Amino acid sequence: MDMLSLFIALLALALVVGALLVVRAGQSKSHDLAQSLAGRLAQMGEAQATAQAQINMTLEQRLDAVSKRIGDDLIQDREKTSKTMSELHERLAVINAAQQKITTLSEQVVGLQDILSNKQARGAFGEVQLNDLVSSMMPPSAYTFQATLSNNKRADCLLTLPNPPGSIVIDAKFPLESYHGLRNAASDGARVQAGRAFSADVLKHVKDISEKYIIPGQTAESALMFLPSEAVYAELHANFPEVVEKSFKHRVWIVSPTTLMATLHTIRAVLKDATMHEQTGLIQAEVLKLLEDVGRMDQRVVNLEGHFNLAVKDIREIRISSEKVTKRGVRIEDMQLGEEATDEAIEPPRLVPLPGGKE
Repeated sequence: MDMLSLFIALLALALVVGALLVVRAGQSKSHDLAQSLAGRLAQMGEAQATAQAQINMTLEQRLDAVSKRIGDDLIQDREKTSKTMSELHERLAVINAAQQKITTLSEQVVGLQDILSNKQARGAFGEVQLNDLVSSMMPPSAYTFQATLSNNKRADCLLTLPNPPGSIVIDAKFPLESYHGLRNAASDGARVQAGRAFSADVLKHVKDISEKYIIPGQTAESALMFLPSEAVYAELHANFPEVVEKSFKHRVWIVSPTTLMATLHTIRAVLKDATMHEQTGLIQAEVLKLLEDVGRMDQRVVNLEGHFNLAVKDIREIRISSEKVTKRGVRIEDMQLGEEATDEAIEPPRLVPLPGGKE
């Protein structure tokens, strides 16, 4: 074997030995690394178990808090729901009562419509309202319902007033049909026609009142036409001023419930003033008698004062006599005792002042 082959063999042997040493060293490091990795994995497992336990505890606490909050909310919601349902039942009861009242009112409105659709019943409705207003505002002696005049015409109400102005007639009229035709007119032409019918209806009532209830020498120079509806009165004065002017010319004053009440207030004041004037003479006579009574009472007081003065004088004289008797008694007593006494030695009794500052 030559030197080159020997060198190659030795080199190969050295490489094999080095490879074996490297393999041995790698196995040792791998074992240490495995042990270190196992320790770290164990630590990580313990840390993970601890974290998991903490997470589980936190989750349980939060679940308990959430459950308690949900339970409290459910209790509050149940209480609120119960209260709301109770209030709802109360409101439903109120609504039910209101519904019954509305039903009753609807029936009454239907009945009122039936009444107003009949001319005779409508006239009676106006008369009843007129009676209520007059009887509540005026004294019984100042009015008469269904009064018969000298022309045999019967007025709904006759107000008895002194002259001037004299008795005033109030007659109730209710042109409801023509008013409804005016309100329900769908076109301008229909409204114009309905307005003419309404004007003619009102003016007919005005003319009838002027001819029947204004009697010279018995009634006043004017009369009142009572409209028992504020709506009809407002429509008349707002859109039919020419009808109102014609009623003035016929000396018929159109009034509604509100304006009639104001008129009755004024009439009542006039009646009160007239009554005061009638009673003025009687009041003056009573005042003169009162003055005479006061004069007699004053003279009697003077006489009584004189009697008191005489009584005071008599009492004064009686006291003087009593003092003299007392002095004489003292002297007699001194003489019986054998003592000499003079008028100067005897001390007179002390006098009590009388009224008026005299003794």
